[in-house]
This record gives sequence, structure tokens and C-alpha cells, in this order.
Amino acid sequence: MKLPRNFYRPLALGAPQPFRELPTRLERMIHFIPPHIEKVRAKVADIVGEVDVLLGNLEDAIPADAKEAARAGFIEMAEGCDFGTTGLWVRINALNSPWMLDDVMAIVAAVGHKLDVVMLPKVEGPWDIHYLDQLLAQLEARHGIGRPILIHAILETAEGVKNVDDIAAASPRLHGMSLGPADLAASRGMKTTRVGGGHPDYRVLADRSAEGIERASAQQDPWHYTIARMVDACQANGLKAFYGPFGDFSDEAACESQFRNAFLLGCAGAWSLHPSQIAIAKRVFSPDAKEVAFAQRILEAMPDGTGAVMIDGKMQDDATWKQAKVIVDLARAVADKDPDRRALYNL
Repeated sequence: MKLPRNFYRPLALGAPQPFRELPTRLERMIHFIPPHIEKVRAKVADIVGEVDVLLGNLEDAIPADAKEAARAGFIEMAEGCDFGTTGLWVRINALNSPWMLDDVMAIVAAVGHKLDVVMLPKVEGPWDIHYLDQLLAQLEARHGIGRPILIHAILETAEGVKNVDDIAAASPRLHGMSLGPADLAASRGMKTTRVGGGHPDYRVLADRSAEGIERASAQQDPWHYTIARMVDACQANGLKAFYGPFGDFSDEAACESQFRNAFLLGCAGAWSLHPSQIAIAKRVFSPDAKEVAFAQRILEAMPDGTGAVMIDGKMQDDATWKQAKVIVDLARAVADKDPDRRALYNL
């Protein structure tokens, strides 16, 4: 067992000091691009200011014969673009793949000074985080990287969900976690081929009443339990939780509904796999202007966060003050990135 006093010590001589608090960044969407496609890379300079995080995907959806091209394309893209306040992430291949080690070693060597986060797929326990944590520390030391490269874990196996609390506490290098519904569905033996979202057959049925009266029925969210577990594990350890992919690009209404459910449960953002989902994520993961205005009234009425007041006939106390602060803090982060929202929030 690692002693608590050693938790924040670098894992390699010459590696940077681990963060004690995560950097504060707006991350409403993690926008995925396939870096092996040249015409996609050519558009990065135009899109980088529109997204909060740009991620080069090297894993699922990249053909086996394009893995090395994707790695090289990501390095070329990272070297040739100024990302400003937009986060630069990469999703490497899984730990048991033949590409993972070269992914990490080549990318950190070439562009580790620009890279913010490595997204690690199919994390099953803290041991997966410990391995990548040590490897990154060694490479940071070798290449003179001045700040830690963070790790973002994807929950996409039943074992990973079972071990979610231990994963969240595994390392100060942890940034957060994302739900990976497609692989998780397969791991659990779920009977669906959908990538995220609901299923028309996952429903509850009202009790039977008089004969001939149609019974009310409502579709349910099969991911509610997992998202809630992930959010609790992340928040308990100062990490961020994210909803993962929504695969039906043609159904923007369903995508927005799933993103909003995740937002209300505590997720900081979601993946965007198609340009149309960027606007949805911005809309959903930015607080409503009326909510912000009401939250500001609560903070103004209770400057020190104690006591109780009545606002519009409703009691507000210490607990609602904390809720209001979450909303206003998020609104300020959004306003710093988005001039239109700044005017809307009147901050």
C-alpha cells in the first residue's frame, strides 16, 4: 500500500510535481477527430476555437491498417496548430493492444509539452492507471515536460464499473472519467446495438386498470445507474464525469435529451462525434440564463452562505446556496470562453 504522504510525489526523478488541484478548464464537449484523414486535419485550425477540447482518436473507429497513420497525423496536427485555451487530448489504444506503447512514447516525445490529457480506454481497475501513471512520469522526465499530462479513464467494462471508486482514487494524475456505453453494453451482455441513448423496449408499464383502457408506458434510461455511480466516484475525488458518445447523428433531439440527463446528474460535458453535436453540447452544458440569474440572487441574499432567506416565496438555505454557487461558477467559466453567453448571463 502506498503511504498517503507519497501520493503526490513524482513517480520518476525529474518528472513534474503532480497537481494537487486540477486546472480549472471549461470542458463542455470533447470533440473527436480521426487524425489519419488529411482533410479532417486541414479543418482543425478552423474548428479549434469552436470547441472546449479537441481529441485525436487513435482507438475505436480507426482501422488497424491506419493506426500508425493516425498517430503520425495527431503529432502533425498538434505541432502545426495553436490551441490557445482549447484542451488538446488524445485517446490512445487499449493497454493490451500492439499500438498502445508506441502511441504514448511517440506522442509524449514529440508533443508532450502541448498535450493536456491522455484518454485511456477500457480501464478495469486502479492497476491500469498505475501503469500509465508511471510510464508518463518516466517519459515526462526523459523529455523535460514541465507539467503533468493527465489521464482520463473510460468506463466501458463491467469490471471497470465495479471498481469505479478505486479507479477514481488511483492517482493525482486522474482528470476524470467518461461513460463508454457501446463496449459496456457488450461487456454486460446487454441486448442492444445502440451507441448510447435509450432503447424503446426498456420501459415501465402502468398497472392494469379497466379492460380496454390502454396502459400508460414510459421509456427509461438504461445508463442512469452507471452515470450516477461514475459521478459520485468522480466528485468524491475531485474529478470530472462525462457522458460519452451518442451514435445516432440524425436524432439531435434524443442526443440533447441524453446530454441533458447527464448534465443534471452532474456531468461536466459529453463527447461530440459529429460537428452537429458541438452546438448541442454547448447549449446543454451551459447553464440556463434564468437559472443563473436566480442563483445570483441567492448568493447576493446570503453573502456568507449561512442562514436562510425567502426568495419568491421559496426558502433558500445553506444547501441551496451551494447549488447556486455551482451554477454561477459554471456560468463564469462559460462566459470567459463564450462572448454571447457572457452577455446573456450579465456577468
